[in-house]
Parts: sequence; structure tokens; C-alpha cells
Amino acid sequence: MHTREEQMQAFGRLLDVLDQLREKCPWDKKQTNESLRPNTIEETYELCDALARGDRHDTMKELGDVMMHLCFYAKIGAEQQSFDIYDVLRQQADKLIFRHPHIYHPSQVGKDKPLPLPYGETDSEREFAQARTADEVLQNWEQIKLKEKDGNKTVLSGVPAALPSLIKAYRIQDKARNVGFDWQKREDVWDKVREELAELEAELEKGNKEASTNELGDFIFSVVNAARLYKLNPDNALERTNAKFIRRFNYIEQHSLRSGRPLTEMSLEEMDKLWNEAKSNEQ
Repeated sequence: MHTREEQMQAFGRLLDVLDQLREKCPWDKKQTNESLRPNTIEETYELCDALARGDRHDTMKELGDVMMHLCFYAKIGAEQQSFDIYDVLRQQADKLIFRHPHIYHPSQVGKDKPLPLPYGETDSEREFAQARTADEVLQNWEQIKLKEKDGNKTVLSGVPAALPSLIKAYRIQDKARNVGFDWQKREDVWDKVREELAELEAELEKGNKEASTNELGDFIFSVVNAARLYKLNPDNALERTNAKFIRRFNYIEQHSLRSGRPLTEMSLEEMDKLWNEAKSNEQ
């Protein structure tokens, strides 16, 4: 691996290249926060896809694309005289130090080279400094965020409104858990899952679409809750199932192309047989 000096040189080179492109490239010159935002979302999803596939080369490549966007926004901020990359990085380091009192002393915020000081001086600081497990650290974070000058005003205000619904449900529940609002025994959640499923089935039988939609949301939310309690990530799980369905359906489609018969002319029984073949091939 590279030295810290080499890493800093590479980061500085990226900033230099971005400066030149902003000055000389017609496309880069015309970009704004608004025009870049859709591309940033796309690049983020491409990174997530590479991570899900476990592709190290693509992960490195997509990380570069995302990092370029982060630097680009900081560049625009500097042009507008509001902030630059220094402000972004310093504020992030300060936030990390402030949120890790079990590692750093709060007085280290704002200093370029913080030293680890694991014990606080006030009762509150000593309490936070006792965190020894990942769960304890997460619980501390939620309380510490509420103490920050420009931090979250409420526990759930830290959940971005634009998050995909499945991830948002998980984050909402996780944040509530960190302040003690959770099931005492994880097994109890299954009664709630069964209750929500029964309510969904009842509304579906009535044919009430609006009420069925509400109950479907409650049921999915309860399943996400169960996944969280068993330390399973529902978004990752669903993405695996998506990939599995695509593989198996592609197998059916490839067979259709080889046989010269369109999928629309195949019976459900034929497709089911091919589906099971694809499933067997994966085992």
C-alpha cells in the first residue's frame, strides 16, 4: 500500500486536475450543483452495485467517480466563496472526534493532529467514554448528535428524506433503537409480522386499495424490523434476490432464443421447468 505522503499527493493531483478542467473544459465549466446532482446519484448507485458484486476493481473505479463529484461540489463552493475542500474535510474530522469521546477528548475538536484521550472530564463525558462495544457506540452517537451545535434537532431528523424507502425504514427503526425504543425480545417481533400480514389479507379481501396499500406498508415495515432485530440487512437481502431472479429468468430467455420460440409462446409449465433447471444449476 501507499504511504500517507503518496496518498496526499494523489489527492492533490485530483484537485489540480479538477481545477484545470473547470477552467478549460466546456462541459466542466458549465456544471452547477443542480446539474451534477443526478449524475452524483447515478455514480453512487454504480458504487453500491460494485460493492454488492464484490468487484474490487469496479469498486475502486466507482469510488474515484464519487470522490470526483465530492471535490467538484467543494470546488463550486470555493468559487461561490462559501466553503472549500479544507472546510469540508476539517469539519468532518471535527465531527468524528466529537462523536467518539471514547477515543478522543472533546478539546481536540478543531486541532489538526488530535491525540487519543479516552476519558472525559465531566460526568456526561465520562459516561460516553465508557463505550466499549459497537452497539454502545451507536447509542452514544444518537445522544451526541442532539448535543451538536448544528446537529439533529430530533432523533429521526437525521434520516434523509430522499433515502430509498426500504433503507429509510431500516434507518428509522435503528435510530429509534439507539434511544431505547425497541423490542425487549427479538422473537416478539414475529407476532407483529403475523398481525400485519393478517390485516393486509383482510383489506385485500375487501378490495379496498387505499387501505390495502397502507397495510402493505405496515407489513413491509414489520418485516424490515424483524430483519434488523436478527442483524440482517433487508436491502442487501432483497438485492440478492433481485440478482437471483434476473439470473434464472435470463436462463429461461436464453433457452427461448436458442429454441427460436418467443417467451410469449411458452407455457407457464415450460417456463417453470426451465426455472427449476436454473435453480438446480446454482446448487
